[in-house]
Amino acid sequence: MPQLDTTTWFNVIVTALITLFIIFQTIISKYEFPLEPLTKLHNNQTQPNPWELKWTKIYLPHLSLQP
Repeated sequence: MPQLDTTTWFNVIVTALITLFIIFQTIISKYEFPLEPLTKLHNNQTQPNPWELKWTKIYLPHLSLQP
């Protein structure tokens, strides 16, 4: 029974990978990507909440001093 000659498989696989790489590079190079992302300027006009205008302190019941 003759043996299968596998000496050329390495060349075939490497050539196929290089060809696929070149094909994908040419496909990707046709797209135009933005150089840098555009930033949106947000002009947020928020109304202050009443509880943000004054300082409040919350006393927890277990921390209060009992006489």
